[in-house]
Amino acid sequence: MSGFLLRLAGPLQSWGERSAFTAVRDTAPFPTRSALVGLFAAAEGIGRGDHGIDRYDDLAITVRVDRPGLRLVDYHTVGGGRPKARTAATSGGSNKGAAVITRRHYLSDAVFVVAVSGPEETVTRLADALRRPHWAPYLGRRSCVPDEPFVLRSRIDDPENELRTQVPLSLVTPPGPGGDTDVTVPVEFLREQPPVGPASPSADTVDINDRPVSFAQHGRSHGARRLYRSVEQLPAALTGPQSHLLERLIDYAQTEEHA
Repeated sequence: MSGFLLRLAGPLQSWGERSAFTAVRDTAPFPTRSALVGLFAAAEGIGRGDHGIDRYDDLAITVRVDRPGLRLVDYHTVGGGRPKARTAATSGGSNKGAAVITRRHYLSDAVFVVAVSGPEETVTRLADALRRPHWAPYLGRRSCVPDEPFVLRSRIDDPENELRTQVPLSLVTPPGPGGDTDVTVPVEFLREQPPVGPASPSADTVDINDRPVSFAQHGRSHGARRLYRSVEQLPAALTGPQSHLLERLIDYAQTEEHA
């Protein structure tokens, strides 16, 4: 088994959980498996109507929540005030005489670091594709462009351990009462398996319907998945001044090149 690390950060992210072209376009509070698999497929040039997303079934995904972000709702309108023939078409193909109104939910200023583990051949191929994607990656919606660095490291034997011990934390300030003198800081994790080991934290379970079965335009389907949500104490040394965050991330990412 091997793995790689992705950093999902940007001004806006949106990880649709329940809505599908409805008036309210929601977002989950973290990246969904469906969205991540879609990102992987796009990087490898697999279209919505193509078969092949089952190639990602054996990947294990762990999400570290560096910054949960703030929820933002965009009151969005398309069309209206024009003749019916000149009004934007709906998803059903017809034209309305009135404006099409949606409320689109986003996470603003959120940061997630994702550890992806699986067979070495699969994760190596996928990490290479994410560095040179066939279609540009985005954070849930095409308007949500990811910040750099995007792929932090590839070819990692234990990517989840890297999340706990090595990857710089994108915290604005150390959150504990001691500030810079704190030894550890609390950070949220979402796993697909319960934490193991004698010092493992307790975990709450979250059931979410985000395991992709098909991305076909008129036949999208998803299955259920159980997540294990925990808060762990990570070394405060992984934090630092916000003004030096990009420098710390680049130094961490470039360490792989010289390893």
